Amino acid sequence: MKAPKILPWIARKAGISDELALKLWRRAISEAEYLAGKAEGSEYWGLAVERFLSIVEDEVGSPPVYSLTPAPRLAWICHHQSRMSLLSLTATENAYRFWQNTWETVCSQKKAA
Repeated sequence: MKAPKILPWIARKAGISDELALKLWRRAISEAEYLAGKAEGSEYWGLAVERFLSIVEDEVGSPPVYSLTPAPRLAWICHHQSRMSLLSLTATENAYRFWQNTWETVCSQKKAA
């Protein structure tokens, strides 16, 4: 399996080597496969990215003394993207329910008349 292209960027931002980032990615995908029960689908990939960011944050822990800027916390990006993708599904579901309720009201009024 190929590693995501964003892996080196995350490694640089976290202050770890690309090799370590690749090892952590492999660990994250194996954990995601175990949790999801399969190695495909959006749930699997979401878990893989979430686990990877969490593992990187745990690995970095406290920044070295010579570092002036701490490594960024990146897990919020994954959570934010998940919430944003669910918004369109929620809006679609609400529109469908509104349409369904309106249609049932119209049909029940025709039967009563």
